[in-house]
This record gives sequence, C-alpha cells and structure tokens, in this order.
Amino acid sequence: MAELETSKLSEAFSMNGGDGPNSYAKNSTLQRGVVDATKELLSKAIAENLDIETLLSSKTFHIADLGCSVGPNTFFSVENLLEAVEFKYQSQGLNSQILEFQVFFNDHTPNDFNMLFKSLAENRRYYAAGVPGSFYGRLFPNASIQMVHSSYATHWLSRVPKEVADRNTPAWNKGRIYYSNSTDEVVMAYEAQYAEDMEYFLHVRAQEIVHGGLMLLIIIGRPNGTPHSDSRANITFQILGSCLMDLARKGTVSEEKVDSFNVPMYCMSPQEVEAAVERNGCFSIESIENLPAVKPPDNVSKTQLFASHMRAAGEGLVKHHFGEEILDELFDLYQKKLEEQPSAVESGKSISFLVVLKRKA
Repeated sequence: MAELETSKLSEAFSMNGGDGPNSYAKNSTLQRGVVDATKELLSKAIAENLDIETLLSSKTFHIADLGCSVGPNTFFSVENLLEAVEFKYQSQGLNSQILEFQVFFNDHTPNDFNMLFKSLAENRRYYAAGVPGSFYGRLFPNASIQMVHSSYATHWLSRVPKEVADRNTPAWNKGRIYYSNSTDEVVMAYEAQYAEDMEYFLHVRAQEIVHGGLMLLIIIGRPNGTPHSDSRANITFQILGSCLMDLARKGTVSEEKVDSFNVPMYCMSPQEVEAAVERNGCFSIESIENLPAVKPPDNVSKTQLFASHMRAAGEGLVKHHFGEEILDELFDLYQKKLEEQPSAVESGKSISFLVVLKRKA
C-alpha cells in the first residue's frame, strides 16, 4: 500500500501548547472526564482480551499513545493502562515486579513536546519517549508494540480532501468551513477521505502491533443512522464558520480566504469503524461500546466549556491559515454566539465510544 499523503494544514495542526489561559493543558476538562469514564471499561477490556502469550513474549511491555497532545490527560490514561496490565499479569499468577513498561507518546511534529516532557511525573513507573509524526504513517518497527491507545484523535483527518478546496470541482466548499451542512459532493469527498485514512491507519498499525496485541480507540462521533447535518460538530463548526464570514464582511479577513479554509475532521459512526476494520481484515473487533456523557464542572457553563475547548483545539488551524491577529476577535465572537443560542449546540447529536481491537495471528 502506498504511503498516505498528508497536507501541510494537517501537519500544522496541534493543540495549544504551554500552560497559558488558552492552552490545551488548561482547557481539556471534557477529555479528562472521558479518561475517568473509560477507566473501568479499559480495565475490563484488557482483563478479558489481552492474551497471556502477549504478556510473556517480552519482559518489556510497549504501549503507544497516539495523539497524546501536551498532557495531562495522556498521563492519566497511561497510568490506567499500566494498572490494568499489571492486574492482568498478577491474575495469571505472575510476578508483575519483573515487568517493565516503555511508553511512546506520539503526536504531530509541531506538538509542544517540551511541555509534555516537563509535565512527566518524576516517580513514573515507565520509560518515556516522544515519537513525532502523523499516525497515518508508520511510527514503529514491525511487531514491536503490545498495546496502542488513542483518545479523541482519530476524528482528525490526514488532510482536507483536495477537491473541497478546488473551485473547479463540484465539491468546492464555498462559504463553509465544514462538510456536514454542505452539498452531497462535499460530504462524499469527506467520506472518501475518512475511508482512505482509516484504511491506512489500520494497515500500518497491523504491521506495528504484535499478534494478540490490543488497540484501544476512544472516538468522538455520531450515533449510527444520524445524518452528518445533525451532528453536534456540524453545529459548532457552522457557528465558527459564521463568525469567520462576519469578519469577512467587516473586511478583517477576505472572503476568498474563508472559502479556502476547511476543517480536516470527520465524525464517524460506530458502523463506519466496524466496516473499516472488516475491510482491513487484520483485527478482530472485541467490543464497541458507547461511553456515558461527561458532565461539565458546576462552576463552568456549557457554552464556556465549548468555547474554551474550541480555541484550545482549533486555534492552531485558524492561526496557520489566517494568522494570529484575528484569534481574540474570532473566538470572543464565537463564545458570544454560543451564549446567544445555547440550545443550538444542545440539539446536536454526539457520542463517544470505545473500540477494542485485537491483532489477529
């Protein structure tokens, strides 16, 4: 299979680094809630599906967290995984004290790995290494990883579909920044890009993961049978797109610049993931399970939470395309519009689900 091409926009994407007020580290409450909500499910999945032969194949257990960002959530996830693997080891009557862990933290090259490494606990129970690069390409040697984990990362595409930004194709997405409220041609272009990306993602992971190894994916998407236009992501990006068009009408940015901006993200359904895994043929689906909804903290409104998360997650994309001069004005306007129509976001359909895959022999 030919190597997947990634776009400069996708490579430029990274969560806000550092520890400032708009950083991912300070605005990842929702993801922390997901980590907590999945702890027992992950422990159960590992207890039921991790083969003893995989445990005994090496005294060093290799874990990769794909799309780790800057912390702290990746560290909480890793600790949960370590506890579950140790429990599995002990449940087989084995001495877990002799087991060593190597954890690889992966994200795009622009990710703030310095912030990540500075946040590592000094008394951690594992050896840590950073692995920069897109997870839509090879990251590790053949059969070198026992467990892959990824949380809230695989909805990001390797690139914006080429035809969406080409004014000479029927899929040109003029006046919009996202696919789900657009024409059939745009939707089909995004669906095709997702299918290509997931095919390659599974292809390269199948080479890297040992037989019997596990892949644990926590995905934000849409319920089976839900039209793209009804997804919560569609509504939030519609609002952001309307903010950009407002700035274009003011002359702050050009309309042509807005027309050429598209978000490389796709909200998949569990059925779409299942179909991709079956096409690949290298993994068995052990389980696909919806996760409970995460409630925001009592001292933060939902609109504040959505606005702060959108900036922490999307500022890099906006800055790369438009420059940093518009950031404060754009995201202030975005929060204002959210507060004016809070029920709009509530009406959107969204789910988070856990996919447990095992590498076939």
